[in-house]
Amino acid sequence: MALTGLTAAVRAFLEERRYAVLATINDSGMPQLTAIWYELQGDVVLMNTAAGRLKHRNLQRDPRLTICIVDEERYVTLYGLAALLDDPVQAQEDDYRLAIRYDGPERAKERAPEIARQHRVTIRMALTHVHARGFD
Repeated sequence: MALTGLTAAVRAFLEERRYAVLATINDSGMPQLTAIWYELQGDVVLMNTAAGRLKHRNLQRDPRLTICIVDEERYVTLYGLAALLDDPVQAQEDDYRLAIRYDGPERAKERAPEIARQHRVTIRMALTHVHARGFD
């Protein structure tokens, strides 16, 4: 069964090349916001980060997260729980795929050696709620 709110129009919006703002929860309880690349895969959102970054540490402690994607008239807010995949090979592949989506194949290939030196982690966000406006 499809997640309520994840309509065909919302999916099409999310499949376009857009940046998301990711919210995680700091130790203090305050939100931490980061602009991030993403890819919708069914009812899961895939993201990627370098191990040890604040968003990674926050998600290790508390897997709750929210992302918001906006254009001029519409927005989608996705709520969910993160699963962190610390498989170096898979995380590199996921990051490369995201780089192609956002920067194109040539730029992705140029940055691949730099990324290969990093310990990458894939974030898989299982969606629990969708809130969308402007898709009437």
